[in-house]
Amino acid sequence: MHKESRKVQVLVYAALILIALFVLIPVWSLLNVAFDGSLRGAPVRFRLVPAEFSFDAFVTAWQSPGQTLNFMGLLKNSLIVSGGAAMVAVLFGMSTAYAFARYRFPGHRVGMFVLLLGALLPLVALMTPLFMLLNKLGIRTSLLGLMVAYTAFAMPFCVWNMRAAFQSIPNELEEAAFLDGASVWTTYWRVTLPLALPAIAVAALIAFLLGYTEFAIGWLFVDRPDTVTLAMAVSGMVRQGSREWSDLAALAVLMALPVVLIFILLRRYLLQGALPGVEIEKG
Repeated sequence: MHKESRKVQVLVYAALILIALFVLIPVWSLLNVAFDGSLRGAPVRFRLVPAEFSFDAFVTAWQSPGQTLNFMGLLKNSLIVSGGAAMVAVLFGMSTAYAFARYRFPGHRVGMFVLLLGALLPLVALMTPLFMLLNKLGIRTSLLGLMVAYTAFAMPFCVWNMRAAFQSIPNELEEAAFLDGASVWTTYWRVTLPLALPAIAVAALIAFLLGYTEFAIGWLFVDRPDTVTLAMAVSGMVRQGSREWSDLAALAVLMALPVVLIFILLRRYLLQGALPGVEIEKG
């Protein structure tokens, strides 16, 4: 029995190592290409370390990443669009998710089906109606219009994710607060919402990533160089073809840094949302 458990443990560790390699090797290859100053054109073979270590690609990606804006200008546009979309989707999604989780009203099932359909639809399915709507409002070519489009894409997922979190919170906690004299609003803010924060953090991060990494819809709504986002700049460098792959890799690395920083700041809530019931240590 002991030998069988040891074999199972070895197989589990071997599988985890393979998964880790599957994730880390592409990341290492990206860093290798970004720091390789000897690379001209596309890489033709895999190297464990750069042949010529250099920061030139990062300087180029910082100063002129293929658009009229520098990296900070592109990052500002991306944060405005993706951060605004995540904030609006979470703020409006919280009340909607709580209503669907706690109350039964006419159209409840139909509303949930519509939200599920919206979460499953591909982004291109909403391109035409959003294009016509935002064009009618006169905000199609602005960052506000792009933020509205990304909010529409993120809202269904946020509602479904947070609805499941609210449903997992026992009704007895809210009933105890009511018995102590708390109002529905106070109970929501002081009891229910803090317990659902891990799931809300996960929903906010997913909504942020959706807008931060999307570029196909962006090219449809944005037509001015000063409103281009980071993801659109990366896709633009790919389209050019003449730019060095090291510049493209360096821009991708710089683009990933804000996401890594956000994950570090919210890691406790994100891990609690991904691993419910598991106590996550602070620090």
